[in-house]
Amino acid sequence: MTIRQTLLLYVITLAVFFAVDMVWLGVVAKTFYRRQLGHLMTPKVVWPAAILFYLLFIAGLLVFAVRPALAAGAPAKALALGALLGLISYATYDLTNLATLKDWPVIVTVIDLIWGTVLGGAVSWLSALAGRSLLKL
Repeated sequence: MTIRQTLLLYVITLAVFFAVDMVWLGVVAKTFYRRQLGHLMTPKVVWPAAILFYLLFIAGLLVFAVRPALAAGAPAKALALGALLGLISYATYDLTNLATLKDWPVIVTVIDLIWGTVLGGAVSWLSALAGRSLLKL
């Protein structure tokens, strides 16, 4: 895979990720997080930190799930690898919070682990399908 193809695949994965995650954060889970974590939430999002997480997470999905699946000619492999990476990534955050923060809600950890798994798998699989089609791989 060329650098140009990799960059295009990154942009595809970025677009798919934001489409999926913004529906979750903006519509489905918006009130859930406010209800569970409102006392911990800052009134203003620290965008540089949020953007850096998203850019790194998408790079991880690309390197550890999407590209290996495309190289194997098996988009379903992206689903499994992306789901695993999503679980590990979200578990790192949530289980650390559960272990170190007073009154961190267990339900947030459970929901986030499920969401990270679904998000990582779905984004990786959809990106592999789109990448295979658009890049003729």
